[in-house]
Amino acid sequence: MVGGYNQAQNNGIELMRHVVVVADMIVGAKNDLVVTHALGSCLGLMVYDPVAKIGGLLHAMLPLSKINKQKAKENPFMFVDTGVPVLFKEIYAAGGQKQRLIVKAAGCGNPLGKNEMFKIGQRNYTLLKKLLWKNGILLESEDVGGTDSRTVYFDLSSGIVKISSCGKESFL
Repeated sequence: MVGGYNQAQNNGIELMRHVVVVADMIVGAKNDLVVTHALGSCLGLMVYDPVAKIGGLLHAMLPLSKINKQKAKENPFMFVDTGVPVLFKEIYAAGGQKQRLIVKAAGCGNPLGKNEMFKIGQRNYTLLKKLLWKNGILLESEDVGGTDSRTVYFDLSSGIVKISSCGKESFL
């Protein structure tokens, strides 16, 4: 697994906490709690197979890898167009099945407000939707847009995704 880790506790089950940093991804199994911080314009994509209890979280920064093909080759998780396919391939390799997958998204905001010139968050979200549509996959839920940063907690023992933003918590 990629990323840092330490112990967390949830419903009496000891969970191993894994932190996904920007331009990174983790695929894990039950007893893992996967966390990512500071989702502003970045895409946070959570994919979960409830039968196999396998899931993954991607924290992608930019929509298209064509801006720097070498960087995309070195780190596909930096880009939505290269990171999303790798996430799904790793879920399948770990035993996940497409027809059982639950897919959720967070982030894709405009932390600089409506005047953000490049609209990275909006472009990340649009590309994600195109990739999913082309592959016959639907988002079950999402917490996207706006100007507030989000932290995502993804419990792979249950599939529960908790979003923390500006002192408020919600579930996807």
